[in-house]
Amino acid sequence: MNSVNIGICGLGTVGSGTINVLSRNLKEISARVGREIVVCQVGARRDNADCDLTGIDISRDIFSVADNPDVDILVELIGGTTVARDLVLRAIANGKHVVTANKALIAESGNEIFAAAVEKGVTVAFEAAVAGGIPIVKAIREGLIANDIEWIVGIINGTSNFILTEIRDKNREFMDVLQEAQKLGYAEADPTFDVEGIDAAHKLAILASLAFGCPLQFDKIFTEGIAKIEPQDVVYAEQLGYRIKHLGVTRKRNDAIELRVHPALIPEKRLIANVDGVMNAVLVKGNAVGPSMYYGSGAGAEATASAVIADICDIARTLGAGPEQRTPHYGFQSDQLRQINVLPISEIETASYMRITALDVPGVLTQITKALSEENISIEAVIQKEPAAGKDHAQLILLTNSTLEKYLDKAVEKIQALEVIAGDVVRIRVESLI
Repeated sequence: MNSVNIGICGLGTVGSGTINVLSRNLKEISARVGREIVVCQVGARRDNADCDLTGIDISRDIFSVADNPDVDILVELIGGTTVARDLVLRAIANGKHVVTANKALIAESGNEIFAAAVEKGVTVAFEAAVAGGIPIVKAIREGLIANDIEWIVGIINGTSNFILTEIRDKNREFMDVLQEAQKLGYAEADPTFDVEGIDAAHKLAILASLAFGCPLQFDKIFTEGIAKIEPQDVVYAEQLGYRIKHLGVTRKRNDAIELRVHPALIPEKRLIANVDGVMNAVLVKGNAVGPSMYYGSGAGAEATASAVIADICDIARTLGAGPEQRTPHYGFQSDQLRQINVLPISEIETASYMRITALDVPGVLTQITKALSEENISIEAVIQKEPAAGKDHAQLILLTNSTLEKYLDKAVEKIQALEVIAGDVVRIRVESLI
């Protein structure tokens, strides 16, 4: 049985997990691939491995792996977007195939990296960059190849999903849950990428490119995090038959696409609304298959390692094949990519949840309704709460019909200008997923 030599750069959680899974399941993996996968070199600047490195060449210079003539496939697991980019481009220049779990690298530099790979006739595989162990890249590029993809909606950040689940189930405050998520290892010491939606936006950029055959457009994604979600909004959403989830949404709209990451109310009867904790799920609507959902662990050493090794195996199976016989990076042939405009958030059409703090006097709802109707926005549902003891302001919770965001902006501006309104109007988008 011929062997395939791989070099792994980075021995953190995923790097160690990859070596552990390869070692434990090597017989099964080799039987499926028809080749033995051999880790011939590891590049790691720090000695933090949680795996057996017996018999493996260890180098503190990760670029030596990219220059090693014995390495067939370089596996980039160092993270970041600077050194990782230079490492991957060097490996490509040396004619090596690349596997990476680095969503930020692909989202921000993927167009450049893929172009370099096409020029050298090598493959860059990135299944582990989106939704951890869920094989969503393969599903879109291969399993759904017969479909014209209409939209993709995903819970693609486990940290945010864990926080929202805890807020809903235990009526906890955002900061309290975030601190627990950090203690449990679900969130980094600096949680900005997770809770502000940047991590999800990286993944959404990749999913949109695969779905619609366009270059990566991370810089055009509207991004909003979960830090402003309050327990009371989660409770009111439940009373209205919805659950709040942090979503990545990309949708085809005539000759343009939507690219947006934000919290949203989802009808509780939808399967994706019941994805809880740190789990991920991606819902894809194709014009032939209809909606299909892909659920599983979005992070973790061995779940992510599973996707990394799947990419290694795919490349190993086609080492002797020409580029035209391999799956294209974007899922479309490179000469068939199309430039697609991204709609600004003001042109997005959704329904909305609104929580308004208003003086408890007659005629308030009439004034609010008038401001909405002037922008052709109607109210689908209302919850009116009595003022707390000794207070003169009450909470009004509204669900509106679907409208362009720019019209809702105008209506909210008018509502906030009313003398009977206190504070800002809380707004959360609503996705019906049909």
